[in-house]
Amino acid sequence: MSIIQTGETISLDKAISKGHKMVNLPATIIMILTMVISVTLGIQKIIAGWGILAGILFSFVLGWLYWSIMITKWRLWAFENVGNVHQLKKRAIQEKLIWPDNSIFEKTEIRSAAEKAKWQLLRQRFHQRASNDRSMQQEVFIDDLTIPAETIIYYSKLANYLEMSIMLLAAGAGIYLIVITDRLWLGSGLTAACAWFAWKEYRQATNKLPQIIISNKGIQTASTSFYPWKSIGNEEAITRTSGNNYNHYLSYDHPGGRELFNIDDLDITTTELNQLLILYRNRSKQRRS
Repeated sequence: MSIIQTGETISLDKAISKGHKMVNLPATIIMILTMVISVTLGIQKIIAGWGILAGILFSFVLGWLYWSIMITKWRLWAFENVGNVHQLKKRAIQEKLIWPDNSIFEKTEIRSAAEKAKWQLLRQRFHQRASNDRSMQQEVFIDDLTIPAETIIYYSKLANYLEMSIMLLAAGAGIYLIVITDRLWLGSGLTAACAWFAWKEYRQATNKLPQIIISNKGIQTASTSFYPWKSIGNEEAITRTSGNNYNHYLSYDHPGGRELFNIDDLDITTTELNQLLILYRNRSKQRRS
């Protein structure tokens, strides 16, 4: 889905895609291969048991080292060739390509003296253009005509039915504990909890009501009334972590407060939702202008 393009030749989506291929994908492959090699050497007793742990730790160091070097090269290329660097920075943070400013992880980027100088020059150029004529916000909007005037997002049938099946299997394990091993309390608790979650997933899979409606005019969710784009601010699909759990939300400000709508079980990803938010927001700007 190509959404923004400027006088430069690189679209926002193309820059993000190249970042994943150039930085994140190779870094992940390096870590996985190093882990596999370490475990294989340990199984073959070529290295001691502690060597496996050391190899796994080294895989993270090696992957991070690759990221630290290559993210600088991507950053300089992308911020030099994409016109709307504000949107580029926002998308790159959303998609885990770069870290927010002043993050401890952002400080691990490795830059040569020449790269530091070039990055400073680019930043000065952006700030100067923004303060002089706000040209950073005057990007050329290229509409994606394959996207309709309104997009309706529902619960994902596939994902919910899959999770329901897993819960039913787990409930079966609870019944096994009751019948075969006489672990009544453990089996009953497991069966009851899994049956409840299976019912929850079934209700979502069969729910035919729209959960999010995004259009050229504005946004509405199952928990919040419709608001036009002029009344909406800071719209974004975000990820929040709690321990080892990751949850994804549609977040935006409106006159009634702030919406934080969970999209984990919906038929859309955070990347797809952010692309739609950008597209419909720019369509709204175009209509007003």
